[in-house]
Amino acid sequence: MGLNLDEKKALVAEVSAKVAQAGAMVLAEYRSLEVGEITNLRAKARQSGVYLRVLKNTLARRAVSETPFADLAEHMRGPLVYGISVDPVAVAKVLQEFAKSHEKFVITAGALPNQMMTSKEVGELASMPSREELLARLMGTMQAPVAKLARTLNEIPGKFVRTLAAVQEAKEKAAA
Repeated sequence: MGLNLDEKKALVAEVSAKVAQAGAMVLAEYRSLEVGEITNLRAKARQSGVYLRVLKNTLARRAVSETPFADLAEHMRGPLVYGISVDPVAVAKVLQEFAKSHEKFVITAGALPNQMMTSKEVGELASMPSREELLARLMGTMQAPVAKLARTLNEIPGKFVRTLAAVQEAKEKAAA
């Protein structure tokens, strides 16, 4: 059973709100996939913070019109699943990993705000480290000089104590 006008407006508003906050949007064709496979994809998407939705293309076109993703409207043909995420790498990774294990699932297009991407470029985006990984690397890089300084400063009193112990041992040997 189809949606009535109010339900369609609510759905367009919901998707428009997600698109307004999005860092990336990816479209993928899902012909001939079983319900269980799509359910697994939805679960993985939820875990990664990706909004995944199957929409009528006309409703999706309305949702992206007047947004930085409006250029995607020309790629909205056929049965599509729409992946939307604040983290551009997350949506690309989730859909790309699923596409690798399901040949019937084909990424058709993607977009960053005001920039279209081909399916190949979505794959390249998926191979990038995630935001969390990049932040962890940055923190490790920033922390390394401080940790080295702390070890160096800690070594000075340690060396002094070892020197005193050596002097004490030498005096004990001389006295004996």
